[in-house]
Amino acid sequence: MSFEKLNLSRRNALKLIASTAAAVPVMGSTGSTETIKKVGSARPATDPDLQNPAITWDFLLNEAELATLATLCSVIIPADNVSPSASSLGAQHYINEYVSGPYDDNKAALILVRGGVVWLNSESNRRFSKNFSGITDVQRSNICEDIKWEKTASPKHQMGARFFAKVRDLTSTAFYTTEEGMADIGYIGNRPSMTFEGPSPEILKRLGLNT
Repeated sequence: MSFEKLNLSRRNALKLIASTAAAVPVMGSTGSTETIKKVGSARPATDPDLQNPAITWDFLLNEAELATLATLCSVIIPADNVSPSASSLGAQHYINEYVSGPYDDNKAALILVRGGVVWLNSESNRRFSKNFSGITDVQRSNICEDIKWEKTASPKHQMGARFFAKVRDLTSTAFYTTEEGMADIGYIGNRPSMTFEGPSPEILKRLGLNT
């Protein structure tokens, strides 16, 4: 499968997933966790103030890890003629926020993501004698083809496949909760409207409801 075909197929699949979760609050226009308030709080982590969200923990991933994740995020959702890439919207920073969280699931994700970054760069060096960020798009695609699904990955690629699945999910969440990501799937909710035109004739026909 070519790099272009791989990206197109994955992007369309992620759009379908994202369209079912479009009601998630929109991130800042940059998509970076820098747009979210990060302050100390007297409230425990198990009792968040949802009306005044704040990140109360330190981010744990280092710059080298973020650089690798940024490259992978842009393989998962590259720029096209509709929207920018996931990394340009800060998906890697969202991943950093998530895996740095003080909860059990987040701590497990940190181990998986950190180990996955090491695995990805090791695999890239084994095949192409460079880290993942330093190889070509086609070479990155070759690696991602082997880890894109856990069910189809070989035993030696299972670690990479689990890592890729987690990063794919987090990248999709980050991208499709930005204004640009929502525009990419045509989501127009959370906007005031004086009228409601109803479903289009095409949708009514598809549902068998046209008269």
